[in-house]
Amino acid sequence: MGMPAYKTEDVNKKEKSKKEFPHIYVILAVMIGLMALMTYVIPAGEYERVESPDGREMIDPASYKRIEQTPVDILGLLTAVPKGMTEAAPIIVFTFVIGGAFAVLRKASVIELGVRLLADQFRNKPVFVTPVLIFVFSGISCFIGTPELSIVYVPVILPLLLSFGYDRMTAAAIALCGTIAGFTSALTNPFTVGTSQMISGLPLYSGMGYRAVIFVVITAIAAVYVLKYAEKVRAHPEKSLTGKEAVEAVPAFKAGRRVKWAGIAALGLFAGLIGCVIYFRWDMLTMAGYFLALGIIPAYIAGMSSRDIAESFNEGFKEVLVGAMICGIARAAAVVMADGQIMDTIVYGLSHAVSQLPSYLTVTAMLFTQMLFNFFVPSGSGQALIMMPIMAPLADIVGITRQTAILAFQFGDGFSNIVFPTSGYFMATLAISRIAWNKWLRFILPLFCLWMGAAVLFLLFANAVGWS
Repeated sequence: MGMPAYKTEDVNKKEKSKKEFPHIYVILAVMIGLMALMTYVIPAGEYERVESPDGREMIDPASYKRIEQTPVDILGLLTAVPKGMTEAAPIIVFTFVIGGAFAVLRKASVIELGVRLLADQFRNKPVFVTPVLIFVFSGISCFIGTPELSIVYVPVILPLLLSFGYDRMTAAAIALCGTIAGFTSALTNPFTVGTSQMISGLPLYSGMGYRAVIFVVITAIAAVYVLKYAEKVRAHPEKSLTGKEAVEAVPAFKAGRRVKWAGIAALGLFAGLIGCVIYFRWDMLTMAGYFLALGIIPAYIAGMSSRDIAESFNEGFKEVLVGAMICGIARAAAVVMADGQIMDTIVYGLSHAVSQLPSYLTVTAMLFTQMLFNFFVPSGSGQALIMMPIMAPLADIVGITRQTAILAFQFGDGFSNIVFPTSGYFMATLAISRIAWNKWLRFILPLFCLWMGAAVLFLLFANAVGWS
């Protein structure tokens, strides 16, 4: 006799459940739980805090001391997520605002206009769309240091890429790999290079020439790697890591005069954002306020009513809700370590281990030490304030230039941002792209290894020539 239908369905459900990858909330919850357990194992300790050259709080590297253990209990574990959301409020607000602003621009047909122009430009040569977009996104990020914009890029470029026969992985890769290549090479990134150089006593944005070479090489590696995958998917859709997508042509669209002026206004406002971040060193909340104007002004020019603008903001908020939640939940791991007072102990242990090595090994060890620390504190400026007061004098002791130490910090902080699940904006971008973390790892790990190999070579050369 055959198996009853209900039993067959039950077996299929069980097999499906076994194959499903855990939800991102579950992954982050496990990470937070592990951090809580570490507070019972790792000794508590602290550095004294002093004022940095730009008025922010940083650590005194010679002041570390052991203190009484304060392990995180069940209540502390449960409240870590609300605290994480509070601490990540600027990132969460930024995510909501840019989601809302770009929903308004879509409603005003400004995004559709941009996609239409790109489609016309690359219609007969789609092979160029991947490297061009990667270099554009990388260029923006290397100047203003906002890889969080990848959250916005994906929904903008996805319709275009699907119409050319690419997939969701290609869209996510263009946005994430492009922004992180620029963020890591960082010509004038105020959040990493600017903060680190001020702490280290170096001229602001000095060493730009060598970093420009790094920018070209790192971005080119990303462009070639992503292009190779994208063209494979276009030729053989069954090889896509995200499954077959509905391939539709970009619909016919004829922009009216007001929409064209709205598009010009949006481009002008975005260019103004880049300039203001570079020259005025705007923080994330200031940029969020600017994005409100970037959404509202072009919408009014395009002829949208106040009510339509408000409703479009609501639609945009809904679209990025999961991404914003992930940013706050991911922050909870750092909250647990801070409450358990083990963060400074981890910093002390890592820096002490690095200091025992010869200079040609120390510079590489700095890279991997910073990468490890980035798992716990996925914030470029936050890491700079914690690590550079230690790494700068350590570089002097072992015979490494401070400029090279900052470069090691950039590499260690940058590349791992699109690998570690504690990186909020990265996991938010994957959520918006509807890509599971394990599938992303299958795609990104070979590129990550290529990047890390290039980083080691760049650091060894910088150390050999005494780059300063």
